Amino acid sequence: MARLRYLVLLLPLYTLSVKAETEVDYSHYAFANYLGSGIYRTSGQNATVANIPLSFDLQRSDTESLVLNTPVSMGFFNFTWSDLPDGDFPSSVGTLAITPGIEYRVKTSDTHEFQTYADLGFGTNFTNSNDVMIYSAGMSSLLDFELGDTSPIWVNRVFFAGYTTLNDNSSETYSALQSGVDIGTNYYFQVKGVEVEPRFFVAGYWYFDRLKFTTPFEDDVLVANSYEVGMTFAFSKPVGWDLINIERFGLSYRAGDGVEVWRLIFEFPI
Repeated sequence: MARLRYLVLLLPLYTLSVKAETEVDYSHYAFANYLGSGIYRTSGQNATVANIPLSFDLQRSDTESLVLNTPVSMGFFNFTWSDLPDGDFPSSVGTLAITPGIEYRVKTSDTHEFQTYADLGFGTNFTNSNDVMIYSAGMSSLLDFELGDTSPIWVNRVFFAGYTTLNDNSSETYSALQSGVDIGTNYYFQVKGVEVEPRFFVAGYWYFDRLKFTTPFEDDVLVANSYEVGMTFAFSKPVGWDLINIERFGLSYRAGDGVEVWRLIFEFPI
């Protein structure tokens, strides 16, 4: 299940900006691996987090696979993409979250795959030494169907995520339904021996509990739903390094209830 394991920029650093000004820690960085990839903007402010995807096959056959996922999410203060052309890089990590989990995938037919996962991880805010325990679980349905030569995939996911602080046992959870379609162009080109197909997708997100984004100087933003459109380049085989392999590369835009997101995508986008 492609559960938002990307090298990305994410919203949780709004709360980190709050922590830089006060002693309040909203711990939204605990959800960095689940909220979705991108540069989030609300109340005129941006936020930055990098998610590094790491996964290992424990068992694989033609119809089933068992995968160990160990994504690492790092948050940085006062750093955005605009700093990169000037050669500026973050000098220190503000937050760190590691959420290892087991994911099971099974092909129930030639056109359908069922996926389920469970995670249990740990996060810390280095500015105040506040630690959190992170937990999440979910399931997905992926259905291939025919539409000319475009090979569309219809994806439906339901999941929840939560955290509990280790210093005072406060907790917060959220759950969501996600649905979308990824569709191909049937146009291919080659780059260094790898076949590449441009693909487009559209997706919707509905939160069972309204998701709260806390910003430093404005009112909190409550998100009930959001919608997304984007494009990716699908590779015929993974490219990258020994531990980090990229199956897709793309960009998308998500908006809803006052939150705008530019996502930089490195895996299946929905």
